[in-house]
Formats: sequence, structure tokens, C-alpha cells
Amino acid sequence: MFDRWGRFVYRRRWAVLGVSAVLLGLSVAGILGGAPLAGNGGFGANLASGQTAKLITAEIQPEQAPTGSTMELIVASTTLTATDPAYQSAVEQSIGALLTDPRVARVDTPYNVVPASAQSSYISKDSHEALVIVHFKDTSVIAQKYEPQVAAEIRPSAVKVYVTGQVPINLAFNNTLEQDLQRAEYVALPITLILLVLIFASVVAALLPISVGVMAIVGGVGGTLFLARFTDVSQYAINVVTLIGLGVAIDYSLFIVNRFRDELAAGASREDAIATAMSTAGRAITFSGITVAVGLSAMLFFQGTFLASMGAAGAIVVAVAVVYGLTFLPALLSLLGPRVDRLSLPFLGRRKPAGTGAWHSMAMWVMRRPWVVLVPALAILLVAGTPFLQLRLANGDVDQLPPNNEARQGYDILVNDFPGQDQTTIEAVVYYPDGSPLTADHVGAIYDLTRRLAALPYVLHVSSIVNVNVVPPLTREQYQSLYSGPATQLPSALQQALTFGAGTHIALISVVTNKQYTSDDARSIVTAVRGESVPGGQVQATGATAVDVDIVNYILQRTPIAVGSVLLVTYVVLFLLTGSVILPLKAVLTNLFSISASFGAMVWIFQEGHFSQLLGFSPQSIDPSIPVILFSIVFGMSMDYEVLLISRIQEEYRRTGDNQAAVAMGLEKSGRLITGAAAIMVAVFLAFALANVVIIKAIGVGLAIAIAVDATIVRILIVPSIMRILGRANWWAPKPLAILHSRIGAGEVGRAPEPV
Repeated sequence: MFDRWGRFVYRRRWAVLGVSAVLLGLSVAGILGGAPLAGNGGFGANLASGQTAKLITAEIQPEQAPTGSTMELIVASTTLTATDPAYQSAVEQSIGALLTDPRVARVDTPYNVVPASAQSSYISKDSHEALVIVHFKDTSVIAQKYEPQVAAEIRPSAVKVYVTGQVPINLAFNNTLEQDLQRAEYVALPITLILLVLIFASVVAALLPISVGVMAIVGGVGGTLFLARFTDVSQYAINVVTLIGLGVAIDYSLFIVNRFRDELAAGASREDAIATAMSTAGRAITFSGITVAVGLSAMLFFQGTFLASMGAAGAIVVAVAVVYGLTFLPALLSLLGPRVDRLSLPFLGRRKPAGTGAWHSMAMWVMRRPWVVLVPALAILLVAGTPFLQLRLANGDVDQLPPNNEARQGYDILVNDFPGQDQTTIEAVVYYPDGSPLTADHVGAIYDLTRRLAALPYVLHVSSIVNVNVVPPLTREQYQSLYSGPATQLPSALQQALTFGAGTHIALISVVTNKQYTSDDARSIVTAVRGESVPGGQVQATGATAVDVDIVNYILQRTPIAVGSVLLVTYVVLFLLTGSVILPLKAVLTNLFSISASFGAMVWIFQEGHFSQLLGFSPQSIDPSIPVILFSIVFGMSMDYEVLLISRIQEEYRRTGDNQAAVAMGLEKSGRLITGAAAIMVAVFLAFALANVVIIKAIGVGLAIAIAVDATIVRILIVPSIMRILGRANWWAPKPLAILHSRIGAGEVGRAPEPV
């Protein structure tokens, strides 16, 4: 099939190039007409905390729900205090232009805030900083477009102003991600070109994978933005698409171009060279693309989080890379022919006789002492993975931004210096699906519940309809009596409490703690809230901590089925490729070893903080999305090299029937390319490790380590040693499966010798 396809592309090369041009045009149109990407805050709405939040929105005065967004200003002075008239004058002079800006609804300062009793929360603990809250009329998505213009209207006078808050922080993430992407491209592309020139010893040949990589990125980004028209797509998706697309497209092109050149050098015609390249390297990259897509499909199991959108985006760019690798690239090679070696570097292009060279010698050395090599290699990978046992998952927050980012600096000042800003509020919801929360019995149950919650460890105070600040304090019986009567006859304080604290079927209880929202102490409060019960009703929880708990638990619950499904499907795909039941098992197990090493490195670096100063980040718990993303990409990419190596070994085994010679020759033929491709991958991933957003930095570092380990310890040491130990059993399959494989026709033409 692949041979026939290669000949078709050769004979219709101009038509194929035309179709490729149309596909590229559609990709550009997708970029220009695509929808904006979402943030990550809206994901997880279908989890328990999200459903509870919807319940609150539906019942607690939805018409009063704010439709705008905010920007917060931290005004600081080293000499003046907030109570000085000169300080007030400096603040008012700094923000004067904002008061008349038509995009601003209002500006709250310590000097105009209502009620006056709230002034203390707008002044820092040492009185040298003041909080100013700018309320925009528009939502955050719209306000981000003009926030820099509004911020530019600030004229600091004798004070320093830090800009932070909802809109600036969202904008900082978007801008930082865009800068990270540009920086990665500027670094990765030149390094990749240099490495390709060294691998091919030809400038023309080196430019081909770069061109396919760029086209794949354009196609992947276009497809992702088009997808965003129909569903929420994570703001991280473009970075991941670029990272994956550049890596796999260059890898696939590398193997096709190299095989085409080898066939031409052996005396084949252009058509035969294209046909052979497609039936070998083309077949391999097709199966490789399937395995990479299967790995990325692990993220599709996490519906309701932004991981699903990233999995879909990754699958799109891999599919585009395979399509261009099977169409545009062979068509272009058909036109170039021997000119693919133009601008060559002769001192790098000398070909050694078959059966010689460092890779052949290394394979033979390993296979002479397989156990001596295998046991230490596996032990190293196991030890490298041990830090993963200390993994702590928590949702990433503003600390994903670099410490020198102004929005992050302002946020840190706000949390550290202003009273109450370091507190976490957990919203408990008492839900009566069949009745009102304001019956005497229900009010009594809510009263008792609030007192139990107030007694929990680390709880500072509780607010609710039965915790109204009046003098003298109301008793349980008084609350029951008052709320059972007409609402119009209630004291104003209780009427206000009802307006914001009760609905037709629910009552809110705000549980406040001074523990950080992802801390174990805050999580224990959520667990305690959800463990409570009231007669005839349900007790639910929402808020940042509840969302954090739900997302972490959801990912932990879904991970086994996601990983198991990926392993099973990958096993089947590799069986279709090799016709063996042993090699797929070996591939899956060795892949898990390399993944464990990268996971261990991720925890050791980003959670425990090693190299944090060098890499420029704050040590923190691991965002629950990172292990899922790493597993999905690493598993697919590692299987990519497995497919390319095993395909070449299988080709030699079908030709010779000698397992040991096939392994040595397969490694000789593909070892240099795999190592070169891995070096390119590592360069690309390390370029993303320069990112300022921690989640992108962690993915880049983790992938670089995983690919380096896979291309060295796994491919050079572990694979040859295991295949030497197994011998001809590598290629064994039960007779019914062997017949099935033969009938499916997924293998190359010709049968492998029967194992003995």
C-alpha cells in the first residue's frame, strides 16, 4: 500500500503539491478566522464544586451578579502613610484620569469606600501601602484589550504603583505565553537547522524538515483555533501544539529524507527511491503518528478540564505532520531528486561500509553482555524515578508567573501586606431540593451546622444567615422565629443577610481560614464540610479550595483508565506493525521506565526546588495537569523512536532471519538518526524550558529529560540487551494472531522467519 502510494505521489507530484498548498491556505484561514482561546478557570464546571457554583448563581440574586471585571492597584510609599493628607493627595492625583475614563465604572479607594468601616482592608498592615480597585464595565476578555491603555493613564506622584488583579493577571498570562512561544521558536529553529545540517551534511536536505515543521505548526495552530469556535480550548494549547508539531514533523521528515537519499545513493531511480522511502520510513511514521496520537488521547479522558482540549489540539498537529510527511515531502523530493544533496559538506557525508561504525559496535558490545548492561540501566531509571513518590498535586495559580512579573509582584504584596487578603473562603451550601431553607427546622439545622463548622481547626470565622452581626446576638430560637415570619418585617441586617445568603432552596455558609487555598489544612475543611449532613437536605462546598480538591481527585480517578486504555491501544497498534506479541510488551514496559525517570526529575526540580534560581521559578506543588500532559506526550514521543527503530530492525530480520545481526544492523542504520532526531527534540523542548510560565517550563524540561533518557539509556542499552536475551522469540505470536496479522496486511511484504 505504501509502495503504491509513493509511486502515485511521484507521478502526481505537482497535483500533490497543489493540494498541500490548499491545505496550507486553509490552515492560515483557520488562524485568521479562529476563535480566541479560553483561560483555564472555566474548566471543571461539571465537577461537584462547579455544580454547586452554578446552584449559587441560579438562586442568589442572579440579576445582581457582577458583569464587569477589576484591576487592582497597590500604591506604595516608603515615607508617607495612608492616613497622611499628602498620601491621599498623591493617590488621587495618580488615578485622576481613571475617574473620567468611559470604560471605568467606578474606582474604590481607602478614602471613598462604602461603608467607611471597610477602609482598614484597603490599607496595608504597616500603613505604607494602599489598595485601589478599578471596576471595568466590561468582562475580563473585553477589558484585556484596553487594560494597557487604562493602566497607562496612571500618573504616579511621590508613590510607586503596582498593577495587578483579575484583568492584569489574565493579560500577563496571555502575554507571557505569547512571549514564551516566540522565544522558543527563535531559539529552536536555528539550533534545529544546525543539527540537521550536521546530520545530513547538506543544507538543502536540512531545510526540508524545517519547512515541513513550520507547515505542521501552521496547520496545527489553524486547526486548534478552528476547534476553539466550537469548544473551550486552553490558552496553553498553542504552546503545546508548537512544541509537539515542530518535534514530530522534523522527526518524520528526517527519516523520510534520509531513506530517500540512501536509496538514491544505492542506485535507485527517483520513483523507486520514493516508493521504497514510503514503504519503509513512510509506513513507520504512519504507525508512529498513530502511537503519538494514542498517547495524546490520554488527555481526552479528562473531559471537563482543559486537558481534553490540549489532547485534541495535539492530535490535530500530529495528524497534520503525518499528512505532510506522506504528501508534500515526497512530492518535493520527487522534484529535487539528487539535488537534495546540494550545498553539501563532504567532510561530514562519508558513508561507512555496512556492518561497521560506532552504532554497530555498540550494539554488538551490548549483546555480548546483555544482563550486565540491562540490570544497571533499569536500576538507574528506577532510582531516577523515586522523587515522584513525593509528588504533591495542587492547582497552579499566580505563582505560575515569574517572580519579576509586575502583576505577580502586586499580587504577592496584596496577599502578604493587606489584612484579610491571605485568607481563603470556602463556600458551604445547604441545599434543600424539596423545600425552603427558612422553615424553623431548617433554620435550626443550619444554625447547628454553622457552629460545628466554626469549631473546625484553622477556621477563623463563619458567615451566614444565622451569623448576623447584631447586638445583642440572636439565639437559635430567635433566628427560627424571625425567619419563619414575613421577610418584610425582618430587621434590615437580617434582610440583607437573606439577600446575599439564601435562595429558594439554598443557604450559604462562608467558612474563612487563613490557610493557603491549596494547603492540606484548607482541603481538610472542605472534606469536613462535605462530610456534614442536615435532615432533609444536602451539604455541598465550592470555592477555590473545593475546585482544587475536585480537579486533583478527578484526575487521580481518571488516570488509571486513561493510562490503561493508552497502553492497550498502543499494544494493539504495535502488534499490527510487528506481528509480534512480545515486542509490543517490551516497548510498553521500557517506555514506562523512561517516563518514571522524567516524572522523578519533574518533582525533584519543580516541587523540591532544585535549580529554581537558575531556571527562574518559585518551587511549588505540581499542577495536576502536568503529569497527564507529560505522560501523554512522552509516551507518544518515546513510542515514536521505538517504532522507527523496530521497523528498521524488523526490515533487517525479514531479510536475514538473524535476530542478533538484525538488531545490530537496525541500530547501525537508525541509531545515528534516532540520536540526531532526539538531539533536535531535546533542543526544541529545552527552548520551551526557557518559558516564564511554570507549566510550560516544566513540560519542556520534563520532555527534554525523557527524550534524552529514551534515546540513550533505553534505545542504545536496554532495547538491544532485551532483544538479545529474547532472541527469535522477539518475533513470536500465537498462530491464530499470526494468521490475523497476515490477513490484515499491516506488516511489510514478506513473512518473518518462524522463531525456534
